[in-house]
Amino acid sequence: MNFSEMTDRIAHGQGFIAALDQSGGSTPKALTGYGVEQAAWTSDEEMFALIHAMRSRIITSPCFGGGKVIGAILFERTMDGEIGGIPVPEALIARGVVPFLKIDKGLEPERDGVQVMKPIRDLEALLTRAKALGVFGTKARSVIHLADPDGIAAIVDQQMAVAQQVLAGGLVPILEPEVNVRSAERGEADRLLRDALLNALDAMQGGARVMLKLSLPETANLFKPLVDHPRVLRVVALSGGFSRREACAELARNDGIIASFSRALLEDLRDGMSDDAFDAALGEAIDDIHAASTAAAKAG
Repeated sequence: MNFSEMTDRIAHGQGFIAALDQSGGSTPKALTGYGVEQAAWTSDEEMFALIHAMRSRIITSPCFGGGKVIGAILFERTMDGEIGGIPVPEALIARGVVPFLKIDKGLEPERDGVQVMKPIRDLEALLTRAKALGVFGTKARSVIHLADPDGIAAIVDQQMAVAQQVLAGGLVPILEPEVNVRSAERGEADRLLRDALLNALDAMQGGARVMLKLSLPETANLFKPLVDHPRVLRVVALSGGFSRREACAELARNDGIIASFSRALLEDLRDGMSDDAFDAALGEAIDDIHAASTAAAKAG
């Protein structure tokens, strides 16, 4: 796939984006959920080798290349790795899966009810390397805990500034201002975020488009104006701590949004499974998430 073909696949593909981007801080929890206890590694290199083996097993599973997964978000080490001697982005593209890269480096401490991103050092060099490897876009995450207008404005300002750097580097940015779905102020935070994003999108210059990765809103279809905005290539949803069943039910209530799940995709996978059992469990998850994504996409 060339860039134009990848753009069309992401804009119109009937499927969802897999989030395989657990980073250093979240990798131990992901491995534990996969059935690999912390005693199995004694260094970061061993830990990352184990998570790479898990991701390789997912990407090479027959059901992952069946057309229902249209994109995958990678951690930097995964992007730089290989599967069967082939660079991971190239292996994904060969399976019809568009590669994205997680570029944020973690979160600052909470202030004004939000956590903005830490500075992303050497971003230009990272974008150049990613593009050379065939990566289509990026993802950067920040978190909203409270319905604080100043905090949410700061989140959106920072997300848009990073997005402009990504666009200048020739890639498509996914903005991920996650609303904590356990927040007592979730509904109002959703509304403040929607309005701040709409204002920022309206102010964009030129013809570039971005993507949005959002928590599923408390009020169904609250984000429909974002789905329909001409500056938005696609809106995808994170599972936000919901189980797969819960996340799929929430997703199906929101027209035009597709999934970009991580934990909800991986929750039934275990290291000790036989290949047949692993592929069956992954295939069931993919089928569930694809069904919820395409039902919502058709309604949109």
